[in-house]
Amino acid sequence: MDAFDAIYQRRAVKHFDPDHRFTADEEKRLLEAAIQAPTSFNIQHWRFVLAKDPELRRKIRAEGNDQAQMTDASLLVIMTADVMAWKKDPNRYWANAPKDVAELLVNWMAPFHEGREWLQRDEAQRSIGMAMQNLMLAAKAMGYDSCPMIGFEIDKVAEMIRLPDDHVMGPMVAIGKATKDPWPKPGQLPLSEVVLENGF
Repeated sequence: MDAFDAIYQRRAVKHFDPDHRFTADEEKRLLEAAIQAPTSFNIQHWRFVLAKDPELRRKIRAEGNDQAQMTDASLLVIMTADVMAWKKDPNRYWANAPKDVAELLVNWMAPFHEGREWLQRDEAQRSIGMAMQNLMLAAKAMGYDSCPMIGFEIDKVAEMIRLPDDHVMGPMVAIGKATKDPWPKPGQLPLSEVVLENGF
C-alpha cells in the first residue's frame, strides 16, 4: 500500500474479530516496523508490552471503560518507555556508527539529559508517539486496522504489567481485523488554522 494511502485510510477502529490471530511473522513485521521510528540520540526508549494473556486483557478492559477492542483485537500493545535509557550503556545505541560520530554523540548524551527530568520524560513520550504511528501505519499497510487508546486507568494498568519505577506509561494500541467500519471522519481543522509561517 502506498504510504499516503495508509496515512489517509488509517482510522481508530473499535470493532475487531476476536477469533483472528496474527502469525508470528506478521507480529514480528509489525514490531520491526515500529522500531524504525526515530528517537533522540537513537536511544530507542520504547518498551512494547504485548498483552497476550486473556485474563490480563479482561482486567485491562475492566480498567478501560469496558472498551471491547482491549479484549477482541488480535494484538494489544501497551506502549511504555524507559526514561533512563539515556544512561544505560549508551554505547550500544551507536555500536555500528563511525567511532568519531559515536564518541561525539555518546559523550553528549549525559550532559544533554542530566538534571532535566522534564526533558527525559518528554523524549520518552515523543519516542512512544513516533513508534506508535509507525505501528498503526504498518498495520494499515498490511490490511489490518488499529485503535490508539488512552482511556484507561494508567496507574492500575502500570501495576498490572509491573512497570518499573524508571519507566513511563504511554497509550495502548489495539490491532487486528476490523468487523465494522469506523465512524465517518469527524472533520479536520483547515491548514489555515494550524499552519503558521515563522512564528505566531
